[in-house]
Amino acid sequence: MSMPVNADVDPATQEALSGLALGDLEVLGEVLELRDALQENSGLDARTFGLVKIAALVAVDAPPASYLWQVSNALDAGASPAEILGVLRAVAPQVGGPRVVAAAPEIMIALGLSLPAGQDV
Repeated sequence: MSMPVNADVDPATQEALSGLALGDLEVLGEVLELRDALQENSGLDARTFGLVKIAALVAVDAPPASYLWQVSNALDAGASPAEILGVLRAVAPQVGGPRVVAAAPEIMIALGLSLPAGQDV
C-alpha cells in the first residue's frame, strides 16, 4: 500500500472533497441534473426510482455517505421508512445477509435514528 502524499491542497478543493465524502453531491452539480434525466428515462416514478437506488447501494456495499443522499431522495419522493425496510428484506436473498446488516445502520443514520446501544458505524 502506498503512503499518502503531503499534497498542497487549496481550501476550495479540500472543502469540495469533504462535501463529497459526506455525500453532498451538490458539489457535482451536473450529477443532480443527470439523476433527473435518468429517473425520467427509467420509466419509474420518483418514489420507485429512489427505492431502487437504495437497493443498488446495498447490492454494491456502498460507502456510508451514499445512503444519506439516496435515503433523503427516496423520502422526498414519497417513500416511507417502512418501504425502505421492505427494500432490505426484498434484496437480502440476492445480495446476502451481511450486506443488508451492514446497510441497516447506515439507513438508520440517514433516517435520523440512533443506533442500538453498542453499535458503532
